[in-house]
Amino acid sequence: QVQLLESGVGLVQAGGSLRLSCAASGLTFSRYAMGWFRQAPGKEREVVAAISWSGGSTYYADSVKWRFTISRDNARNTVYLQMNSLKTEDTAVYYCAAHVSRYCSGYGCSEPSGYKYWGQGTQVTVSS
Repeated sequence: QVQLLESGVGLVQAGGSLRLSCAASGLTFSRYAMGWFRQAPGKEREVVAAISWSGGSTYYADSVKWRFTISRDNARNTVYLQMNSLKTEDTAVYYCAAHVSRYCSGYGCSEPSGYKYWGQGTQVTVSS
C-alpha cells in the first residue's frame, strides 16, 4: 500500500522559514517525479514545486520561485520543501504527490491529474 506522509511545523510568522518533509513507502520512490501542491480555503489546488526522479530537474510556480526549494533523498524515500521568506498568502494545506512518471516539465508538472499518489496534507499557517 502506497503511503505519502507529510510532516513539518505548521505555524510560522511572516518572513520566517519552514521545511516540509514527505516520507514515501510502498512504492519504488526513485521511479517517480514528485510534487508539492497546496490548497487554500475556497481556492483550487495548485502546484508549488516538482522534482524529477533524480533531482536534476525542478519546476516552481511563479509565486514561490526564489523563495521555495524542492529537493529529494532517494536513499531515504523522502522529498522536501524548504520554504523561506514566507508570506501570509502561503497559508494553505500542503500536499505531496507522486507523478505518474519519472520526469515532468512545465505544464506536465502543474496538473494534479498527472499525479498518481497523494498524501493527506499538512496545514501551514503564516501569521502576520
